[in-house]
Amino acid sequence: MKTGARTLIEALQREGVDTIFGYPGGVVLPIYDELYDSSIRHILVRHEQAAAHAADGYARASGRVGVCLATSGPGACNLVTGIATAYMDSIPIVALTGQVPTALLGNDAFQESDITGITMPVTKHNYLVKDAADIDRVVQEAFYVARTGRPGPVLVDLPKDVSTGVVKEGTPVPGTVSLRGYQPTYQGHVRQIDKALDLIATAERPLVYAGGGVVLSGASAELLEFMETAAIPVTTTLMGLGAVPGDHPLCLGMLGMHGTQSANYAVTECDLLIAVGVRFDDRVTGKIETFAPNATVIHIDIDPAEIGKNKKVDVPIVGDVKAVLQALLRRMQKRGDTANWVARIGAWKAQYPLCYRDDDHLRPQYVVEQLSDLLKGDGIVVSEVGQNQMWTALYYCFKKPRTWITSGGLGTMGYGFPAAIGAHYARPDLPVVDIAGDGSFQMNIQELGTVAQYDIPVKVVILNNMYLGMVRQWQELFYDRRYSYTELPPVDFVKIANAYGVEGLRVDEKAGVREALETALATDGPFVLDFRVEREENVFPMVPAGAAINEMIGVRQQ
Repeated sequence: MKTGARTLIEALQREGVDTIFGYPGGVVLPIYDELYDSSIRHILVRHEQAAAHAADGYARASGRVGVCLATSGPGACNLVTGIATAYMDSIPIVALTGQVPTALLGNDAFQESDITGITMPVTKHNYLVKDAADIDRVVQEAFYVARTGRPGPVLVDLPKDVSTGVVKEGTPVPGTVSLRGYQPTYQGHVRQIDKALDLIATAERPLVYAGGGVVLSGASAELLEFMETAAIPVTTTLMGLGAVPGDHPLCLGMLGMHGTQSANYAVTECDLLIAVGVRFDDRVTGKIETFAPNATVIHIDIDPAEIGKNKKVDVPIVGDVKAVLQALLRRMQKRGDTANWVARIGAWKAQYPLCYRDDDHLRPQYVVEQLSDLLKGDGIVVSEVGQNQMWTALYYCFKKPRTWITSGGLGTMGYGFPAAIGAHYARPDLPVVDIAGDGSFQMNIQELGTVAQYDIPVKVVILNNMYLGMVRQWQELFYDRRYSYTELPPVDFVKIANAYGVEGLRVDEKAGVREALETALATDGPFVLDFRVEREENVFPMVPAGAAINEMIGVRQQ
């Protein structure tokens, strides 16, 4: 006979789980007791939200399912922001939560919360387990649902009496998972693929618009081959950065609200838009009726609900991005003549490069450029949310998939630092750097305790302007510089890091940037760099709310 908790640990081991990020509490003590002697590594975070973000970062960096664990009530509720973050970006995590005994469910017991009800809108699926004999099946299904089709988070809620309940030895483990009503489509329809190929062969100004689905599908090699074979330029979403090398001649960088001029002009002028693993998010499209106004639209996505949701599509192809791109490459017999179009885009790239004021002041763009030059695409860069995120997206050259980790859909401040912890355990062979704003970093600053305890070599680069920078930027541009509650008092982040036993440096001058970055990267353990950057530096290009994406401000004009 074995307990439900023991059954759970064995089920996780069968799924290949090597790391869990969590925080203990009363009703999960049976699970923690079984973890004590197991082969699974447990990382004790300082807040449950950080556990969910760390599991998310682990999943993004590795392509595997991340796992987090929290107790009932407030512990489970503290996971919700992290679960919602994963849901919006289609990240496969399994969140395990403790629950009060089944006899007390619905009685407002101490530390009871209806976590399956609370998370229903932000999970792909969730389970309330009421019998220890169901644990094997539920865990197997949870991991299957999380990683197949369009990935996403799954929650498994475990009452304490289920964890302490008894499962008969020799109870058979379920075989392959088969869920009625859940049969994701992986292969694109041949007729639709042929329609797409006909359009590609005749288009004069085609453009690939690639998103996070390319990274999640592991389709970067196929996308690169496709763009080179068909001679079609590519622009990516925030989540798609790294899907193709950022320095490739056919890559235009990011499009959208803070996209490059060349990318936004290309979308506006193209006659064929090939949307691959994207959802036509409002931060990409701007005024939707003016997005790719002259283009026939092909949309490839594994989630049929995304096709036609925001933008009318002429050729929908439901299927896994990797499988569909492979089919396109196999069946491609001729390509269009895109030479003039590629030359025109090359001229845009040369005429409208990203730029900022190059002087003796310490500017955040310069810090990001120096880090990019030092890492040369061979590290994992994580960001918080806000100006720091956009400067990184624009000025860091991502060359490989799964080396860029950020909260795109939900835009969660405080995400980056714990996500970087998870990324380290997914890829301990690579340097991991979190580029942060001073506002975002303080949201989960307590995780300095985690990196100190486990000597996790995450480097934190704070672009410190003593503002909630992106909000302040909007107040400057659209609210007559009325900085209502966006100014933050100065914080000595080096002293705080030192208090946790973490090394740090403060940099006030441009001349000290590269040496400081080199020092941090050469240090074996965690390191915090506090760059006191120009306080009112803005992120440009920028598309104002409600404008078309070719109506950018803060850029060079034609």
